[in-house]
Amino acid sequence: MLDISSHDVLLIGGGGAGLRAAIAVAETNPNLSVAVISKVYPMRSHTVSAEGGAAGVIGKNDSLDEHCYDTISGGDWLPDQDAVEAFVKEAPLELMRLEHWGCPWNREPDGHIAVRPFGGMKKERTWFAADKTGFHMLHTLFQTSLKYDAVARYDEYYATKLLMDDGQVQGAVAVELSSGKVQAITAKAVIICTGGCGRVFPFTTNAAIKTGDGMALTYRAGAPLKDMEFIQYHPTGLPFTGILITEAARAEGGYMLNKDGYRYLQDYNLGTPQPTPVLRSMELGPRDRLSQAFVKEFERGRTVEGPYGAVVHLDLRHLGEKKIEAKLPFVRELCLKYENLDPVRELIPVRPVVHYVMGGIHTDLNGATPLQGLFAAGEAACVSINGANRLGSNSLTECLVFGARAGRAAAEFASVQRPPGRHLLAQAAEEEERLQDRFLNKSGGRERIATLREEMQKTMEQSAGIYRSGESLQHAAGKLRELQERFEDIGLDDHSRAFNTELVAALELASMLDVAESVIQCALQRQESRGAHQRTDFPARDDQKYLAHSLVSRQADGSPVVSYAPVTITRWPPAERVYGK
Repeated sequence: MLDISSHDVLLIGGGGAGLRAAIAVAETNPNLSVAVISKVYPMRSHTVSAEGGAAGVIGKNDSLDEHCYDTISGGDWLPDQDAVEAFVKEAPLELMRLEHWGCPWNREPDGHIAVRPFGGMKKERTWFAADKTGFHMLHTLFQTSLKYDAVARYDEYYATKLLMDDGQVQGAVAVELSSGKVQAITAKAVIICTGGCGRVFPFTTNAAIKTGDGMALTYRAGAPLKDMEFIQYHPTGLPFTGILITEAARAEGGYMLNKDGYRYLQDYNLGTPQPTPVLRSMELGPRDRLSQAFVKEFERGRTVEGPYGAVVHLDLRHLGEKKIEAKLPFVRELCLKYENLDPVRELIPVRPVVHYVMGGIHTDLNGATPLQGLFAAGEAACVSINGANRLGSNSLTECLVFGARAGRAAAEFASVQRPPGRHLLAQAAEEEERLQDRFLNKSGGRERIATLREEMQKTMEQSAGIYRSGESLQHAAGKLRELQERFEDIGLDDHSRAFNTELVAALELASMLDVAESVIQCALQRQESRGAHQRTDFPARDDQKYLAHSLVSRQADGSPVVSYAPVTITRWPPAERVYGK
C-alpha cells in the first residue's frame, strides 16, 4: 500500500549539506514544512568521517583574495571564479555561525581560533576540532536542526525516483528500509544532498553508503552532471581498508618516505622547477600531484611491497606522543585498531585511494539545477568551486556555504508555489509497481549484484584511475554498456520487504552504473591533462579547447552524451600551477 505525505521543501540526504540546508529553510521561512530523507540515521552520514578541518580566512596575515587564488589555481583554473569568490567570502561567517551553535573548534592559548596548514593552501586557514572535525560539525548541525519543529525526518529511507510535473520536480518516492513500505513525498522544492560516489571504485575512503544515488536520480530526471571525469585520489589511505589518514597528519609535520626512508616528494615539481627543494611545503602539495608522485615512485621501484600491494610510509614519529595525542588522536586510534601499529613509534603504510569527486549535479551559485524546483549542494553538487582538483578542507566549508544558499533559495522558491497536484501519485504508484516487478517479484534472474559490482569497480580502477588513456577509457565505455545490459537480468534471492538489504544493493548498483558511465564518457571526451584528470596520450593542459566544464546528459535510450559550458573567469586569468616557493 502506497503511503503519501506532503511537505513544502524536501531534502534528500541528511549529512552536513542537507542539515545546513534544512536549517536555512527553517530560518528563511518558519512557516514552511521541511522533510529530510536520509538513507542512514543522520549521525551516520559520511560527513562524520571528515577529519582534518574546514577552510576559512581568519588570520591577520591571510586574505580572501589569497584563499580565492589558492582554490582557483589548485583547481587548475577550472573553478568558476564567481562561485569561488562567494564561497571564500561566506566561509568564515558560516564557520563562526557553527561556533555559536556549539562546535568545539581548537583554540590557541590566548583564546583565538586555531588554524593549521593544509595541502595547496599557502596560508594557515583550516579550522579544526582535533582530527574529528566532521564528527563535531555534524553533531552541531544535527543538534541545531532539532530545535526546528518544522523539520520532519524520514530516517533510513531510500529515495528511488523524483516526481515531476511538466518539467518541474515536485517530490520523490522512497522506500522505508525497515518495512519495505513505499512512500510518496510531494514537495514544492527538492534539494539533493546525498554526497559523492566513491564506491564506483574498489578502493576508497568513502563509506559504503556513497553510491552516487542523488546524482543518478537527477541524471535520470533530465538534469546534467558536470565535470564527472575529475576523481580525486587522496595520497594517504590505509592499505586494504582504504580508511583515510587525514591530511592533518602532514599539516602537523608528517613526512612521506619511500622504501629507502627518503622524503621522495622533494624530487617532484609541485609546479615549476625549484632551485632548492622546499622541504616544508612538499608534503602539503595538492592531492592530485602527491598521488601522481606515488605512481612515479612505484614505476621507479621505490615503493614498499606490502600484503595488499605497493605502499609508501607516513612518518609521524618525530612529532612525539604529546603532539599526536593533542592534535591527531584519531589517527593514532585508527592505526592501532586497523594496522596494529602505534604511529608514535612506527611508520604508517599508506597508498593513494579514491576520496572525492569534484564533479556532480550541475547547479548555479544558489544550488539551482536546470530542472525547476530542484536544487543540490555538497559533494553531490558541482557549483563549481573545486574545478579539476579540490583543495583539502574546502569541502566541509562548501557543505555549509552552499547548503545554506540552496536552503534559502529553495525556501524562497517554495514560498510562491502552489501545492503539487494529486496526479503525481500515479507516478509514485508506477514506481512502486516497478520495484515489485523489476526486483521483488522477479524470478530467474541470472546475474548477481556482487559480480556486476566487482566488474564495474575493477574496470573503473584500471581505466579511470590516477592516469588514463584513450584506449583504456574506450575499453571501459564498452564494458560499462555491457554491464548495463546485464543488469537487466539481475536476480535477487530475498523477495521480502522488511530490511531487504539485497534490494538496496541492487538499487545502489543501478545508481553506480549510471554514474560510472558519466565518469568514463567525460574522461574520454576531455583530451588533455588537468588536475586529477591525467591522460597519458594527452599529457598537456589545453586551455584553447578544454578550459570548459563538461556536461553529461542522459539520452532517451539511456546512453550518455557530453557537451561543454564555459568557465567563469573574473579576476584570475589562467596560468601555470606553481607550488613550493
